[in-house]
Amino acid sequence: MRSPREISFRLRQELANLRMFVMPPTLTADQKPPLPGLPDPTLVADRLRGSEFARTVEALAEEIVAHRFPPLAYEIDTGPEIDWQRDYVHGIRPDAQYFRLVPYLDFHKAGDHKVIWELNRHQHLIVLAQAFLLTGRAEFVIEIQRQLESWLSANPYLRGMNFTSALEVAFRALSWIWVYHLAGSALTGAFRHRLLGAIYRHGAYLEHNLSVYFSPNTHLLGEGVALHAIGKLFPKFPHSRRWKRRGAEIVDEALDKQVHDDGTHFEQSTYYHVYALDLFLLHYILAGKIPRKLEKMAEYLHAVMGPERSLPFFGDDDGGRLFHPYGTRSEFGRATMATCAVLFERPDWDVEIRDLEEQAIWWLGDRPMPKQADIARELQLFEQAGIAVITEGDLHVVADAGPFAEGSGGHSHSDTLSFVMRLGEEEVLIDPGTYTYVAEPDLREWFRSSAAHNTIRIDGLNQATAVGPFRWMEHPETDVWKQKDGALEGVCRYHGFTHRRRILVQRQRMLVHDEVFGPKGVHVVEQFWHTGEQMEQLAPNLFQIGVRTLLTVSGPATLEEGWRSRVLGHKEFAPVVRFKRESPFPVALTTEFTWK
Repeated sequence: MRSPREISFRLRQELANLRMFVMPPTLTADQKPPLPGLPDPTLVADRLRGSEFARTVEALAEEIVAHRFPPLAYEIDTGPEIDWQRDYVHGIRPDAQYFRLVPYLDFHKAGDHKVIWELNRHQHLIVLAQAFLLTGRAEFVIEIQRQLESWLSANPYLRGMNFTSALEVAFRALSWIWVYHLAGSALTGAFRHRLLGAIYRHGAYLEHNLSVYFSPNTHLLGEGVALHAIGKLFPKFPHSRRWKRRGAEIVDEALDKQVHDDGTHFEQSTYYHVYALDLFLLHYILAGKIPRKLEKMAEYLHAVMGPERSLPFFGDDDGGRLFHPYGTRSEFGRATMATCAVLFERPDWDVEIRDLEEQAIWWLGDRPMPKQADIARELQLFEQAGIAVITEGDLHVVADAGPFAEGSGGHSHSDTLSFVMRLGEEEVLIDPGTYTYVAEPDLREWFRSSAAHNTIRIDGLNQATAVGPFRWMEHPETDVWKQKDGALEGVCRYHGFTHRRRILVQRQRMLVHDEVFGPKGVHVVEQFWHTGEQMEQLAPNLFQIGVRTLLTVSGPATLEEGWRSRVLGHKEFAPVVRFKRESPFPVALTTEFTWK
């Protein structure tokens, strides 16, 4: 039931949209690039010219000029003319009608909106602007202008797929801001003013289409960041003060509501944690104040990435990124951590020069990198997220005993009491990832199911009931990890069942003890172990993982084929060990991992 306040908000929103649709906002003000408040692009280019990053950017820019784009896991070759409304992967093009009438969540009518939106975020244009700065090659800035002219002609204001999401408008506005800052001086005068007008119109759209009721999570956060940035960086725009103030209010409120006191993000997704941290960082760098909570967010990210600096995929993996959307997704957190290491002067956070070049230098300028320091690692508990991190020698374990995310839990997976495990470079246990949101509903359900995680499934049931691609009902009750007799212990209760898991590390082995309780009668209990390495089965209850790790289960188990998705839109086969027992409760299972 919608409240009178929400109804009033939505009515005002739609009246404003109709007014802008009939009479789009126009801009007379001007502002020359580069933009005050951002690092001098010439100095940044001087610092990076000739680096490995510069060579990578130039190679990417050459592919972009050829209209070959790698959004998510796909490579799209559009040919000479880009159809900005088309899902190139599935060959579907929704009608370019008034944006409220576009059925963007209906795959059969609109295609995969993520595929369309990713290209239309225009983050690849930032790469062209960077390549122009670093090489001086004029074809890169010519291509920027050509693509933007094409986009503006093909996307009339408030028409089509690319205006259906305020967050996507925000991402595109931020990309245009960076393009204007980095390469605006090289654009023709008439087009530069046209781009300014487009940024202004995106700001007007954001003001009236904030996701206050629709999706008050990272959607609203990103919209607030973009609205504030437009108001801050373009002070001559009409309403710039109001936009700056309103955007800052949204971000401050999001920091308070979305980030727990232990620094964890309320979506219960490691990938969205990186997303949110980058959004907060960019905003507060522009605002000139750095709240302590951001350092707490970075401490959590540093813990879960571990010594190999690799991000485990708990919860949904969106596939995107705020600033530089290219590279290995599990390594995206490295640039974020490098930005934080410089900003907070933290020598205990592992940083390499290449990590600084992707983001920190463009946002902060050429600040000195903190000297590295060896810091002893220990067990870390993040109680509000229910996450425990064990780091001991080569061993790195991230274990999840947390609840589903607040509200609908849309980006949560049915993964309570699961964990991932590494031994140095060797991936012992993995989280399979996400793969898709709407394109293949059956696989959307599998990748976020209990069977897709290193946990227990009872009677074939997930820990909550899935309702559509972004909603869970009947969330489980959880007792987050606690230390008890030298072990970690957590509990998950759902559908009348109770699953208790204890994890104990002793030198070169780890014991996992599961107990399951519930109603009388015979029940089916399944235990799953998803591995990141090729496996060999030595005996009915003995498995070799990689070259260092041996897995021993409580009885006969099978080695099966599961899935793994390293980036949204791509999947590959991956081995999984499944143990199954049919018996009355209680059921007790012990699993042992040993390594050299």
